[in-house]
Amino acid sequence: MSQVYLNGQFMPMSEAKISPMDRGFLFGDGIYEVIPVYSGKSVGLGPHLARMQAGLDAIELKLHIDHEEWRGIVDELAAANESENLGIYIQISRGADSKRNHAMPVGIEATRFAFAFEIAPPPIADKALATRFEVSATRDLRWQRCNIKSTSLLGNVMHYQHGHSRGHHETLLFNSQDELTEAAACNVFIVKDGVISTPLLDHQKLPGITRLMLLDMLKKHSSRTVQERVITRDEVDNADEVWLTSSSKEVAPVVAIEGRPVGNGEVGDVWLEAETLFSQHRYEY
Repeated sequence: MSQVYLNGQFMPMSEAKISPMDRGFLFGDGIYEVIPVYSGKSVGLGPHLARMQAGLDAIELKLHIDHEEWRGIVDELAAANESENLGIYIQISRGADSKRNHAMPVGIEATRFAFAFEIAPPPIADKALATRFEVSATRDLRWQRCNIKSTSLLGNVMHYQHGHSRGHHETLLFNSQDELTEAAACNVFIVKDGVISTPLLDHQKLPGITRLMLLDMLKKHSSRTVQERVITRDEVDNADEVWLTSSSKEVAPVVAIEGRPVGNGEVGDVWLEAETLFSQHRYEY
């Protein structure tokens, strides 16, 4: 996994150099994406690049994302690495200035970096083979612009560690009104009486690409009722099923929250429908 892309060139990882004055390093002043690629086929590349452009616009980093150029970069990185299952990490920072200053500098060139890393094969829509996630839950203490996929991830890291240190796979987050926002590194869905619900997007939540794709698939190919709405802590605690969604996990079933079983504590039938649907249509976006 040594081949990387940096500012227009492909090179071995050992040769890639970025200035310590880069604002991505000093301030976390940048945007990133992670795109799964299975057997040379990317998942959600178009929506990922569109979200990256929206993030750059939100932080006033004036750089136009050329989708075809980045599609070629992703394809070349995937071809240069032997694994069939890859994540392609893309990061764009504001670049390196001559001094450290909180004010956004003018006239410096953005730093564009990408590399490939090995990931697990795509999930299989099989209840017996599904990874069963156990999670923690806590108050969401992050900043108020979580809709931007910023490289400033310390808040997310600390929340993820909250669960990890307790032997859990993730941490569900709730705002001061005890409303579900998301998880440390995932969006969240619940199921109750066959109805699928997920929090409505706002500044408290990242507009996840797997979330976007799954909602579209359910709308097009499922007869189930799907809602985007406020979800309370009580509803999460009493849900029949809870799912995490992310590019690496796709649709992941949660079987316990803070040691208490979700529903009957088993992987649910509605999850099986959703993951089956995702596995059938994952390459269409």
